Amino acid sequence: MGYNFLTVERDQVFLMPPSSTEWLEEDHLAWFVLDAVEQMDLSAFHAGYRADGWGRAAHDPTMMVALTLYAYCIGVRSSRAIERACRVDVAFRVITANQAPDHTTIARFRQRHEQALASVFGASLRLCAQAGMVKVGLVAVDGTKMGCPAALAANRTKDHIEEQVAAMLAEATEVDAREDALFGAGSTGEEPPAQLRGAKARRERFVAAKAQLDAAAAKAQAAHERHLAERAAKEQASGGKLRGPKPKPPAPAADAKANTSDPDSRIMKTKDGYLQGYNA
Repeated sequence: MGYNFLTVERDQVFLMPPSSTEWLEEDHLAWFVLDAVEQMDLSAFHAGYRADGWGRAAHDPTMMVALTLYAYCIGVRSSRAIERACRVDVAFRVITANQAPDHTTIARFRQRHEQALASVFGASLRLCAQAGMVKVGLVAVDGTKMGCPAALAANRTKDHIEEQVAAMLAEATEVDAREDALFGAGSTGEEPPAQLRGAKARRERFVAAKAQLDAAAAKAQAAHERHLAERAAKEQASGGKLRGPKPKPPAPAADAKANTSDPDSRIMKTKDGYLQGYNA
């Protein structure tokens, strides 16, 4: 008899179309943000778009406002982190209706509508307080408390709210600028090496790395057994045990390393530390 495990079938297609409304419980913060945004006047965000339908389709400003507001409420300020969450986080996917705006689009939306966003964020915090939340900065999610960086705890004065919102937007701008300088404007910073992109190339690299590890382990084991045989022969010829410690078996395969980007390279010790490379 085999193991009785639940089958893991990642290639299984949905037999019925899924509904994103079933992905989150009805009291999740994402729904609260969406409901709050529906009550706001977002005409300032629509003013910059053509009303005749011409040109390339843009992301709905209402969705982008909800996305930005939710991300900032849970402490995600980086546009790259928001882009990544739109692909892997269920709440973000619900808010975007499975769209995935890239980090450049998200950053430009914030820059283009910074004043309008500041006004909307302040209004949303006041709306949350007016709606009956005990504290503007605490929202019940799955029976726990989640702190909201844009929240204002017990101090809910208009000036203080606007001050905190301005600091939040400034932090988002600073984070994006720093990541642009680090990764480049067109990069998310999470791309794998070129040789590991794509399922086929990735599997080939891992197969090659495993084969290299197996070959190295077999070679080390053969050398160890040969050494033991030579030692046994010498002991038999001399009629006594050889002095010194007994040969240690080779390190287990779990301790061996192979680089998936360049399986032929090795970890080399230098006077300045370690590097991945070759001994020329």
